[in-house]
Amino acid sequence: MKKVALVGCGRVSARHVEAIASVDGVKIALVCDKDENKAKALANKLDVPYVTDYRAIRDVDVISVMTPSGLHPRHVSNIAELTDAPYIVCEKPLSLTLREAYEVYRRVEKAGKVLLPVYQNRYNPLVKMIKDLIDSGQLGRIYQFGCNAYWNRNDDYFKIDWHGTAEFDGGVLYTQASHYVDMLHFFFGELEDHKGIGGSLRNLDVYDTVSAVMRFRSGVIGTLSTTVSVYKTNYLTEFTLIAEKGTIRLSGTNLNKIDFWNVEGMEKPDMDFTINHQYGKGHDTMYQYIADERWEMFPSKEDVLSGIGMMEKLSY
Repeated sequence: MKKVALVGCGRVSARHVEAIASVDGVKIALVCDKDENKAKALANKLDVPYVTDYRAIRDVDVISVMTPSGLHPRHVSNIAELTDAPYIVCEKPLSLTLREAYEVYRRVEKAGKVLLPVYQNRYNPLVKMIKDLIDSGQLGRIYQFGCNAYWNRNDDYFKIDWHGTAEFDGGVLYTQASHYVDMLHFFFGELEDHKGIGGSLRNLDVYDTVSAVMRFRSGVIGTLSTTVSVYKTNYLTEFTLIAEKGTIRLSGTNLNKIDFWNVEGMEKPDMDFTINHQYGKGHDTMYQYIADERWEMFPSKEDVLSGIGMMEKLSY
């Protein structure tokens, strides 16, 4: 049984709690937040101890970092150097700059620890299916794609201390749509050229809306548009793929439905699934991989650094 400590008891911690509860072989042993009220509330709910300083964490196998985005590099590096946990999970994004990402890996590796970045969208069964079809060549040459994430984050969301700030947030690409930027990198590899526009239409320190056109080294061309300014509630996440031997469109709360399927020699798979929250179910799979010690299922250092480089390029 692997013991997990959660660092950061904010919004996304509930998804980690839910995921860990669904997996045999992992359990939450301790929680941590500098806000003692938050730490105590989650600790009481889970019936585990809490601390307010991650330097006090001892005797766990995994520490999962879920603090504000801009603090991830500092917290992951310090935890690697100042605790005895061999594995460190880091929620997206690992960093807001490529330079910081290199530093994180350097310090984690020097401390003899293993970094496990959260890329839960890669474990979405429909995303994995598309990746397998692309890699197998079954779709032939890939021509074009369109990816849109149209979400809502209301004004109260941006009143939370770090949300919308240049120092800690990074904007819509880093804090909301980062898993879809990663999905495009996962599918198509290295970005070769791009043009785009970003805007802070709600007077934030960061962009709340971005539209970009991209060309990858493979020749694939496509668009990504994302916003957090949809009226009242999340509207849609969608991905359309145009290929030599097929056209596919995924949509739904978190790419959980096949909306259109026309693939040579292949019937539409019965793979639609229902989710009741915006995060999808990839965290469950991620913690199962941790329980089973399937470390090879996490993206490599080179893959992560390349993806963060792509994110940085698209942050207009």
